Amino acid sequence: MTLTSEVRDTPSGADDPRAATTAAASNSSDTGASTVAFPAQPPGEKPVEFWPTSAIRAALENDDLAVWQRIVVAIKRDPFGRTARQVEEILATTNPYGISKALSEVLGRARTQLEANECAEVARQIRLLMERSGLSETEFASRIGLGTQELSTYLTGSTSPSAALFVRMRRLSDRFARMRSARA
Repeated sequence: MTLTSEVRDTPSGADDPRAATTAAASNSSDTGASTVAFPAQPPGEKPVEFWPTSAIRAALENDDLAVWQRIVVAIKRDPFGRTARQVEEILATTNPYGISKALSEVLGRARTQLEANECAEVARQIRLLMERSGLSETEFASRIGLGTQELSTYLTGSTSPSAALFVRMRRLSDRFARMRSARA
């Protein structure tokens, strides 16, 4: 069952991207300005991030592709955010088929991608700390109590150090940066 625009209290054609494009084309010919129509959320409707869990559940059970896409965008934007947790809660109580299976995959991939990006960011920060200290990779690893092999896993982003080890790296970098600036 798909909810119609009358049931959702949205203007007719707000759910249909073709109607939005046609309306935008007719409006642009009246004013002379060109407008790009994008099937976004209907006017007057809250963003997905503010929907209660019951509304998300109803959307997954009853709505169409445009609404599901809005949910997917919210999950990709914040894989550990409120909407993602609500979808995760709903998926825990449903059978894995159809949109449920697809959203489960989207959620898993978005979280995996976020974790990979965070590991890469930590690796960049460690490289900056090492460069700032002026120490070689071997010397830097030795002074923070690691072997070069373990430090290289942090530098490639395949794993991330503990918070305590990261603080130790920052302190070492700060100390050697101060020593270098004092000599200059």
